Amino acid sequence: MAGHQQRPEVTDLVAQRHELIEDFASRIAAWQWDAALLQEVPPWWPAPLARRAAAGERTALTSRNALLPLRRALARRRPELMKSNGGGCNAILVRGDIAEHASLRLRTWPERRVAQLVRLADGRTLVNYHASRGPERAREELERLYRHALGWARGAPLVIAGDLNLRALPPLRGFTHIAQRDVDHVLACGYRAARPPALLERDAVVDGRRVLLSDHVPILAELQETGPSGPSGPLTPPRTSA
Repeated sequence: MAGHQQRPEVTDLVAQRHELIEDFASRIAAWQWDAALLQEVPPWWPAPLARRAAAGERTALTSRNALLPLRRALARRRPELMKSNGGGCNAILVRGDIAEHASLRLRTWPERRVAQLVRLADGRTLVNYHASRGPERAREELERLYRHALGWARGAPLVIAGDLNLRALPPLRGFTHIAQRDVDHVLACGYRAARPPALLERDAVVDGRRVLLSDHVPILAELQETGPSGPSGPLTPPRTSA
């Protein structure tokens, strides 16, 4: 029938013999954001993602990164077989100036878990994290990260976001729960939500098939800084996993 297109088949990311970095980069670059917090992406992705998005980036290796050149070669050829064994990292992309970057190792076993902390040029702080599975481990890591991040931020506005592997969070004094989608959260101290959070599209059409670019739905949160003189300075960090 003229004007009719068959809907591409929906299939899973890991079923594709196709590295999806170009599709992922196009989507990331097209979104409107100031900071993007990514968890468990292949370690060779952040630099090209940042270039495409006209952003700076900082990376922290997480788990399964021994013999990384070999893992990368195998993962690029057969991603559906390597899956997450191709290596992983957390990454923060910023469309602006990054003044300082640090990492905090919160667990070494059964998997290495590392949080990222980025200080922007104006002092505002972003924290990116993927927690361990299991509620006890995840809560312990989040509480340690909370205390460390507050000290590192030195009283500046602070965002903690990522896959926290908890649906219900322990109370974190001073923080506002800005957004949640399943185990993914955006928490903020010194900000309020400028508008309700949005869930972004996570699929792409590859060779006529619709594939998922991530097993998590990206969250877009627009934040408004709060202070004695009132709200100022929007910041929009989408939380995305791959």
